Amino acid sequence: MIYPFAAIVDQEEMKLALILNVIDPSIGGVLIMGEKGTGKSTAVRALAELLPEIEVVQGCPFNCDPKGPLCTFCEERKERESPLPTEKKKMEVVELPLGVTEDRVLGTLDLEYALVHGKRRFEPGLLARANRNFLYIDEVNLLEDHIVDLLLDSAALGTNRVEREGISITHPCRFILVGSMNPEEGELRPQFLDRFGLCVEVRAIVDKKLRYEVLRRRIEFDTDREGFLAKWRPEQEKLREKILKAKEHLSEVELGEEAYEAVVNLNTQLSLDGHRGDIVLLKAARALSAFKGRDRVTKEEIKEIAPLALKHRLKRQPFEDPREELKKLYEVISLI
Repeated sequence: MIYPFAAIVDQEEMKLALILNVIDPSIGGVLIMGEKGTGKSTAVRALAELLPEIEVVQGCPFNCDPKGPLCTFCEERKERESPLPTEKKKMEVVELPLGVTEDRVLGTLDLEYALVHGKRRFEPGLLARANRNFLYIDEVNLLEDHIVDLLLDSAALGTNRVEREGISITHPCRFILVGSMNPEEGELRPQFLDRFGLCVEVRAIVDKKLRYEVLRRRIEFDTDREGFLAKWRPEQEKLREKILKAKEHLSEVELGEEAYEAVVNLNTQLSLDGHRGDIVLLKAARALSAFKGRDRVTKEEIKEIAPLALKHRLKRQPFEDPREELKKLYEVISLI
């Protein structure tokens, strides 16, 4: 029994960033920066539990969507039996341990099967399980650089191709990437930061009333989990329906000239490198508009989501106070 997402107290930016990535996974994931014990992993698991089951090809280790794209095995299987049999699966959170190897991430030859049967067989890696699910990396700043490179490249391409020991496998690899880190333990390189769509900072709640509510709900959940879940079920269902409607409505949300001009003006004034910030900001604003039930992206959505999409992309001069960067960001946002 997982703590309900709707019952999480405060941490509104983190919850919004996660929801927007569910509405539009192409936003590129979320980096959550903050102290331990602030509900980061709880929020990710709770959101996965909140969402409905997904339809997958029956027996596929890569959770292929029957509508495509398909993995190498499902493509071959489709030639023998069509339509492909399907089944329902609950979305899950696949956690990536810090000491993980490249073979464990990408997949490799099943040595035991090869020794016993004398045949080659592919053993899927964590990216196979993560397809169409959440991939959660705690302490992402402590992960080895080449592993981070593999993950970010796979997330950007949406596919994983493995060529090794005479095996050639391609499978879809579309997941919602969520990383968490404590900045005091080391920072991510700028090129890694830029690859995360949104970035939020979480801190321990200091408001006494909210802190009291955190304790009350947690003790109530640990004491009577079934009763607590039943109590929050109406709110859970309400939020689930809102997210599903937003996903269906997303393609209908209009991106007018006002939205394009606001994004371009904002990122030009901030002198950001590349164009990823523009694209992410526009996609996130559109997802936010869909979540609010609106038909058109306005400056209001762009202003609301801009700090989450841009603050980790700001250029920092040597010895410059990070607070000065944020001050400039909010000044520019207020002028658009």
